[in-house]
Amino acid sequence: MSIAVIGGGAAGMMAAAAALESGMQVTLYEPNRLLGKKLRITGKGRCNVTNNCSPDEILKNVITNKKFLYSSVYKFTPEDCIAYFEGLGVPLKTERGRRVFPVSDKAADISGALEKYIRDMGCEIVHRRVLSVLTENSCAVGVRLGDGDVRHSAVVVATGGVSYPGTGSTGDGHKMAKDMGISVTPLKPSLVPIVLKDKTAHLMGLSLKNVKLTLLCGDRVVHSELGEMLFTHFGISGPLVLSASAHMQAAPVDSYKLEIDLKPALDEDVLDRRIIGDLKKYAARDFVNSLGDLLPLKLIDEVILRCGIDPRKKSGEITKEERRSLLHTLKHLTLSPKSFRSLDEAVVTCGGVDTRELHPRTMMCNKIPGLFFAGEIIDVDAYTGGYNLQIAWSTGRMAGQSAAEYAEELEGQPL
Repeated sequence: MSIAVIGGGAAGMMAAAAALESGMQVTLYEPNRLLGKKLRITGKGRCNVTNNCSPDEILKNVITNKKFLYSSVYKFTPEDCIAYFEGLGVPLKTERGRRVFPVSDKAADISGALEKYIRDMGCEIVHRRVLSVLTENSCAVGVRLGDGDVRHSAVVVATGGVSYPGTGSTGDGHKMAKDMGISVTPLKPSLVPIVLKDKTAHLMGLSLKNVKLTLLCGDRVVHSELGEMLFTHFGISGPLVLSASAHMQAAPVDSYKLEIDLKPALDEDVLDRRIIGDLKKYAARDFVNSLGDLLPLKLIDEVILRCGIDPRKKSGEITKEERRSLLHTLKHLTLSPKSFRSLDEAVVTCGGVDTRELHPRTMMCNKIPGLFFAGEIIDVDAYTGGYNLQIAWSTGRMAGQSAAEYAEELEGQPL
């Protein structure tokens, strides 16, 4: 009894581990010479392994098809995940936002520990590209390579999405699925920087901390969150922006607008008193030289331009109407999205194998017994914070265990 796992990333290695633990022979197919190539760059090279929270909290942070993940996340929880990797000899720590990292801050420790584990368990690793899944009588029975076919009792496809294609996420699995008549939803970037209509080159490199970013579609608030963001030559990036981008899938990107509250800790009355105090304090100065206590230097000219006040007007001469305009700008700095950056820059892929094609308690394809899917290839995605990797671990583990159970049942059937 042997299981084929296509893809040597987070979900693929976890699927292999689960099948090995169930007593299966496992062959993992990965064209990269290095396993876990994308895993090694996650969390800026530190690997945000999971989020130290309840399964319910994981599901609350899933954007697409959260109900589909209920069984897998509850079967292999964040607590289970933490215990698993510490059991592999990787000490973990929990940081702000309950994000879990290796104590070493090295993503390679996670991928390395998992690779060593499956190798020690006897996993055969074949550095070849799988061209397709073999099927007979509508069942998965192996894989096709460039020079021939290899038969297996079951097949797990865990080839990832199409973000960071340099790591091997090139959409091979989606093509395999389509070729077998399995529905694949449109692939789009998610958790991705946003290109703005506004000119931002003069703000490039400006990092804003403890601000609130609100996403609107028309007058409707779609999403709002406190945190950090960054201005770039093309627009904006950073944690707040990546999260907002995940909520911009239902309509064209340029139909949304973004508002930054630069002082979310202060309500309008308190902020107004603060502005009055600064204007009095610097009454003899030009207005442009009175905002240094309130704003980063790079942002002053932009704010003044937007609130329409003469920068050379003396601060002591600012009218009530002008002050109110400044106040509104500080609480509602509006940005106009134009497009997303490319899939190459997206943290995860939105879209993938339609969850309606899969059984949520096994990850097996409804149309093709013996064929399982795991990880980012499935149409599920979540916010940053360790949630997407938890999805990979949970679905990978369920797919590997379910593939082993399927193979055992197949072995026990009469000829």
